[in-house]
Amino acid sequence: MKKLIITFALFLSWMAMFGWGQKGHDVVTYIAEQHLTPTTRAAVDSILDGRSIVYWANWLDNASHTPEYAYTKTWHYKNVNADETYLTALANPAGDAVTAIKAQLELLNSGEASKPQAELAMKILVHVVGDLHMPLHMGHASDLGGNRIKVKYFGRDKNLHSVWDTDLVESAHKWSHSEWQYQIDRLSPEAQQKVVDGNIDDWAQETIKVAGEVYKATPEGTNLSFNEVAKWTPVIEKQLLAAGLRLAHLLNLTFDPAYN
Repeated sequence: MKKLIITFALFLSWMAMFGWGQKGHDVVTYIAEQHLTPTTRAAVDSILDGRSIVYWANWLDNASHTPEYAYTKTWHYKNVNADETYLTALANPAGDAVTAIKAQLELLNSGEASKPQAELAMKILVHVVGDLHMPLHMGHASDLGGNRIKVKYFGRDKNLHSVWDTDLVESAHKWSHSEWQYQIDRLSPEAQQKVVDGNIDDWAQETIKVAGEVYKATPEGTNLSFNEVAKWTPVIEKQLLAAGLRLAHLLNLTFDPAYN
């Protein structure tokens, strides 16, 4: 029984790491790739040996389960409980999504990173910026970002986190990641600028606000169906697009001196 409890706890901890499913991360990085300046694209290509950032979009979800990269397990999320604010929530000593993004950017901007260090920082960055925009990854520690909230999805037993990381995305549109980009990445330059305004802390707090709306609308035992797909699809589109535009913005700021 003790082994079973430990196994279950590890499973919950493993599940809590996943932000958007594979499709969501592919969408975010593909949107970002379309907004890289030529100078930035050349720098990224050099660091990743010609591999697309889409290729590495989901790498960290697997790497975090290996001994070599186990230290990144907590970097996929930042928990803020219902009775806390972004500023009062206790910092995780092992790091979180916000500190992880800042650390990778600091390394890439330092000019002192070795090739392997820059490559690893890039792989982490392109994934965690996506995680920062998944509402349940900025959810409550008390319920493991919705993993402990039991719901039904079209009558099937699920938890709130899993519904958001994959089910709602796949139900919203049966598109490839490139089709997602083509359909939702249509903002004017002025509107794009508004999306990338602010900083990482501002963006995190935006997602925490969305998480609060999700919690309020989805109490334990909710049966999500067509109405919820319709309700949350525009939110998912907005979050994925914002993540992609902001990732491109961060990379352009890092690698292109002419970018503003």
